[in-house]
Amino acid sequence: MGLTKSEIFTEQQNEIAAIAKVLGHPARIAILEFLIKLKTCVCGDLVKEIGLAQPTISQHLKELKKVGIIKGTIEGTSVCYCIDQENWGKVKNTLTLFFNTNATANCC
Repeated sequence: MGLTKSEIFTEQQNEIAAIAKVLGHPARIAILEFLIKLKTCVCGDLVKEIGLAQPTISQHLKELKKVGIIKGTIEGTSVCYCIDQENWGKVKNTLTLFFNTNATANCC
């Protein structure tokens, strides 16, 4: 079998692309801003705060959790979410290194 498209790129390129993909939806940005602002775990408040249906919020949370930006803990019958501080630092570092790369000044 042939290579999957992601296999021809570096680990760092794939990581940046995964982060960018997750951050590419405004609902996910709103969720992150809300979690950062509260500095605590949130269970049911996201639906009221963001204004989307529960299944939609759950899907966005799943995507954020998949790349490790947030984490969830089970409390009774609900899952409470918060920023994963360690991974948040890694994401910031990865994006900072990428955006601090100097582009060529002499182009076109």
